[in-house]
Amino acid sequence: MLGSTHGTLTTTSRPARVAACGERRGPAVHGSTAEDLDVSGRPLRSDVPDLDRFFRPESVAVVGASDSEGRPNTGITRQLVAWAERVGARLHPVHPTREKVFGLPCHPSVADLPERVDLAVLLVADPLPVLEQLAEVTADRKAAFAVAFASGFAESGPEGAAAQARLAAAARRAGVRLLGPNTNLNAFEEFRDDLDGPAIALITQSGHQGRPLFSLQELGIRLSHWAPTGNEADLECADFISYFATRPEVGAVAAYVEGFKDGRAFLLAADRAARHKVPVVAVKVGRTETGARTAATHTGKLTGADDVVDAAMRQFGVIRVDGLDELQDTSALLARARPPRADGVAVYSISGGTGAHFADLATAAGLALPTLAATKQHELHQWIPDYLGVANPVDSGGHPVGDARGRKIIDALLADPAVGVLVCPIPGPFPPLSDILVRDLVAAAEETDKLVCVVWGSPAGTEDAYRRTLLGSSRVATFRTFANCVTAVRAYLDHHRFVARYRSPFEDAPRVPSPSVRKARALLRPGERLSEHAAKQLLRAYGIRVPREQLVTSAAAAVRAAGLVGYPVVMKASGPQLAHKTELGLVKIGLTSASQARDAYRELTDIARYEGLPLDGILVCQLVGHGVEMAVGISPDPLFGPTVTVGLGGVLVEVLRDTAVGVPPFDEDRTRAMLRELRGGALLEGVRGAPPADVDALVETVLRVQRMALELGDELAELDINPLVVLDRGQGAVALDALAVCR
Repeated sequence: MLGSTHGTLTTTSRPARVAACGERRGPAVHGSTAEDLDVSGRPLRSDVPDLDRFFRPESVAVVGASDSEGRPNTGITRQLVAWAERVGARLHPVHPTREKVFGLPCHPSVADLPERVDLAVLLVADPLPVLEQLAEVTADRKAAFAVAFASGFAESGPEGAAAQARLAAAARRAGVRLLGPNTNLNAFEEFRDDLDGPAIALITQSGHQGRPLFSLQELGIRLSHWAPTGNEADLECADFISYFATRPEVGAVAAYVEGFKDGRAFLLAADRAARHKVPVVAVKVGRTETGARTAATHTGKLTGADDVVDAAMRQFGVIRVDGLDELQDTSALLARARPPRADGVAVYSISGGTGAHFADLATAAGLALPTLAATKQHELHQWIPDYLGVANPVDSGGHPVGDARGRKIIDALLADPAVGVLVCPIPGPFPPLSDILVRDLVAAAEETDKLVCVVWGSPAGTEDAYRRTLLGSSRVATFRTFANCVTAVRAYLDHHRFVARYRSPFEDAPRVPSPSVRKARALLRPGERLSEHAAKQLLRAYGIRVPREQLVTSAAAAVRAAGLVGYPVVMKASGPQLAHKTELGLVKIGLTSASQARDAYRELTDIARYEGLPLDGILVCQLVGHGVEMAVGISPDPLFGPTVTVGLGGVLVEVLRDTAVGVPPFDEDRTRAMLRELRGGALLEGVRGAPPADVDALVETVLRVQRMALELGDELAELDINPLVVLDRGQGAVALDALAVCR
């Protein structure tokens, strides 16, 4: 039998000023109506800027242009002149004392431009006066976009942050969308135009971190855009994700992110990409306190509690990787590979050790390596000696690779309906067999719609089989390490499973307050923590089940209440300052008589009086039967607003820290996915002879808590339900204890 205990369920560090969560309302939406906002007032859609005019402008102004040797702006101007010529744009140098720059007529100020420009590049130390001037010019002289390269803004501290805010305000007044400040020239690089196939669109907050991705072009992988977002005073990562998601040439978006400017904007952008089935692969720094602190000083933005960021990415299908090498390999594979025909991975090598090693890594990562059917194994043994294993992984022993048998083995594996991915790890070159093997793999890949991957492990990477044959094929995904291949293949299969069943949660997000809101708001006490009794009334208002109970203020009333509730009972002290009642001895479980109830009342009130804890009374509660103890709560996040957490509960909640986070809005499918993420989630299915728990009731409770988060998140700073006892299947879930803190 379970009594009521309370532990604090928390997965995010709380901001010093929690009200900021309520104030952050997401991206601006021009002309918003009530239908564009959810019940919390946050947007359900966002405008996507017409970035065609940024990346392919017809006219460009370069403010601060120079052609004087030795001047820093000269090299930049030269690069911009060359870029404008490549994209077919008219370039207008702007400088107050020059008549011409690189032979082009120069204008003294942006007010003197001969036409409205699509893009103004600001090569000045203080871009504010230029933006203020753009706010004053006539419509036929305005710019659609501006780029500010100058640094010394939010990344430098509070004074810089204030200067950046003034910059953003000036851009709004001017009607200009601003990139930067603290950005660079990456958007104006020379991209190879001799590569075809789906491309990678690149977004980086630190330009240097994009260099490895840009270099993929040397390996034959196409890049279409590079957006160096810098401090994101205006244009942010989310704007570019939304734009790239609808570009026909973009096969995948690769991003290096130091901090999100706006959590809701990111969710809407990721949702847009998921709806268009465009994979987004991201490195997001800030997993550790050191990384988060460094990112903040670099970009001057919040990085967000990492577990919430991780949950948000997973919830909307963003593939998070840790290294730039993983970012390269995963985005390259996702950009170019066709959707899988099956989830099974077949591993084929000339060495049993190589195949076993790769199979271990793949299985540990959750990839499915199906055992090949007996008929398929018999077919393979036509070309492979009987003493070698062909169940999966498949070991050819080496010799069949050198003749016609090698191609037949590959074709037989690709013909298996259970196989969607064929991986051939080659730890090092062994000519001429490795050359023949690679040629056969490339030829087979050209004739199949299944994914063929090769891991070329040679440290040199100078071999013709690698440089010419493998990299010369757009149909073979080539890797240099086992780990990166496993990571990319898992992301590839996960992505296609995700988008196949994806439905935007914003479509069904509540727009009208529920009937529960008025009753719940009457219970809130701004700036105060509610007693357990009041917190349970809050739960009742949202249809969350709590035990039968009565609040009493005398021993005689306690005896009467126990008779009404029904023995055995639990008695607990109830007051706004009681967060951990069990540790203080303020919970009595399993009382079976009037005398025990009377004595318990006196003991509980004596302890509270001794500890100096004010009470609103003693709760006499129904004793709820055995079940799985869970915890469900609402926590604030400075970027995403109120979040919902579910995990194993009870007194060990802070020790186990087995939790999953949901970022509203989310649906029933996502709630069930959160439960599957829990290490102890198997307890809900029944272990050691225990019956399965009522998972449906748990899911319903989490969804009701989410509705509370959406409707009361700006007024309710924190909610903990712990324990929430999930009874046997069909019997429901009961909140035995609750804590609520009002803003």
